[in-house]
Amino acid sequence: MSETLDYRTFDVEVRGGSLRAGEWSRRGAEGGQTVLAVHGVTSSHLAWPFVARQLLVPPAAGQGDSADDAEGPGSAPGVARVVAPDLRGRGRSNSLPGPYGMAQHADDLAAVLRAAGADADRPAVVVGHSMGAFASLVLADRHAELVERLVLVDGGIPLAPPPGMSPEEALQALLGPAAERLRMEFASPEAYLDYWEPHPAFTGAWTPEFEEYIRYDLDGAAPRLRPATALAALADDNADLYGGASLLGALDRLRVPTLLLRAERGLLGQLPPLYPDEVMDRVREEHPAIEVRDVPGTNHYTIVMTADGAAAVARAVLAGGPLAAGTAALRDSDTPG
Repeated sequence: MSETLDYRTFDVEVRGGSLRAGEWSRRGAEGGQTVLAVHGVTSSHLAWPFVARQLLVPPAAGQGDSADDAEGPGSAPGVARVVAPDLRGRGRSNSLPGPYGMAQHADDLAAVLRAAGADADRPAVVVGHSMGAFASLVLADRHAELVERLVLVDGGIPLAPPPGMSPEEALQALLGPAAERLRMEFASPEAYLDYWEPHPAFTGAWTPEFEEYIRYDLDGAAPRLRPATALAALADDNADLYGGASLLGALDRLRVPTLLLRAERGLLGQLPPLYPDEVMDRVREEHPAIEVRDVPGTNHYTIVMTADGAAAVARAVLAGGPLAAGTAALRDSDTPG
């Protein structure tokens, strides 16, 4: 990804076996902050390379916003590593058994953080996208000593069923296409790439990183390759999206600084977004401690999987605490217009 970054994967022992995680780290950095990045419902840790790069790679000399930028990696603690797991039932963690749900994901995430060196004296900034935002909220509730701040990216707030729909019917409308994909087989990685290419959310946003992400999201052997997410995990986790007890309790007891970023458009690049204005108004009324910001020019996917979207996420991560002073400025060319 960059000559200044190291990337590795490692396994963490959790209930039922090993959970896979990826880590991007700043070469030559000592100490520094850990950022935990938590992916969405049928995703993997490879959703995060753009955000990792924005947080870890300083701009070239003369491109930053201050004289301190020229000092380069290791000149200040800043963000030292971005750790991102494949959640239970996804990616290379897809053989881990259920039950799933946000409480189980939270406990798995706590194990990952401890393996990465986080503790009560060195808590992490936690960034959760989509379903990962729900899991991040419950992590902050069940393992508060490990979490310094939360950044929720187009997720974390219980979804409201459209008028006339039950929660079950709304879930089917929202995630039915994902469930259908998980039942499919593909003859080759190229066939899976062809399946994804027409997706409207990625029109004009197809990148080598996204192609690598798609290739990683396959399990089995050709010509019977299948998406890596376990169908049972999708079914079990969806209940919390409309207000499971662990999530609602976590929201009521929220006690760490929390920022919610809303993408301008939804899962198919459409309007209205996943969280319409009336939902954001309710969040501001019922949870005034949660700061809400919109990210123009992004949809539910590109808010983390493009340079512009990732720049907005990285600014949110760096916005509070010592990170703002300790990490080099973001590149001007990556700032949304």
